[in-house]
Amino acid sequence: MKKQQNRKRWFKVVKTFVKIFIHKPKFVYLGQNIETPSIILSNHVGAIAPLSFELYFNKPFRFWGTYEMNSGLKSVYKYLSTVYYHQKKHWPKLSAKIFSIIAAPVANMFYKGLNLISTYRDLRFRQTLKESIETIKNGQNLVIFPEDSSSGYHDKLKSFFSGFVILARQCLKHGFDLPIFVTYFRKKTKTFVIDKPILCSELLKQNISDDNIAQKMCDRANQLGEINLTTLKLCN
Repeated sequence: MKKQQNRKRWFKVVKTFVKIFIHKPKFVYLGQNIETPSIILSNHVGAIAPLSFELYFNKPFRFWGTYEMNSGLKSVYKYLSTVYYHQKKHWPKLSAKIFSIIAAPVANMFYKGLNLISTYRDLRFRQTLKESIETIKNGQNLVIFPEDSSSGYHDKLKSFFSGFVILARQCLKHGFDLPIFVTYFRKKTKTFVIDKPILCSELLKQNISDDNIAQKMCDRANQLGEINLTTLKLCN
């Protein structure tokens, strides 16, 4: 499999500038290092976890992300002003709308550079799965932020959406028994805590619903957020 990050040259220049403002995180592994390709599940922590992944994770990957942020400037503005800043970040409506006038063009440019895989909440999710399988065939990881952030971003995650469970099933159907790595980003210490992987086949062996599988993975992410790391080796 070929392994490439698939980012355009202009975007690499942008990332070099952004690194001035985003400090390099630590990566703490509780088991083996992330293999390629793999499925990586992480909490979102607003924009900081995706940014930290994009700037400092040294293996090829693509993000899953909501289609609104991948559908042009108008769509980006609407999502930022009504959903991200107002509903999730709890900004006043007027402040969210005014700030989004500035933020939307920047976010639109940045998301174009990410080569994002759009996610949907309807039958178009089949396109997400199709593009994800092609990404895996190209030897790239998938980074997914499955938390339900409808009420905002919480240190203790409430639940995971189960789309990644459906993806795991599709991976097996196409002959890919990928490792799934649950991670938790600690904002205060700028640390990704990365759990031992579980194979897609092992994940799906559990005789429970997709939603219950997703909740178990969410619970594990919360545990990672509370583990004492003082005796663990830090891997950069």
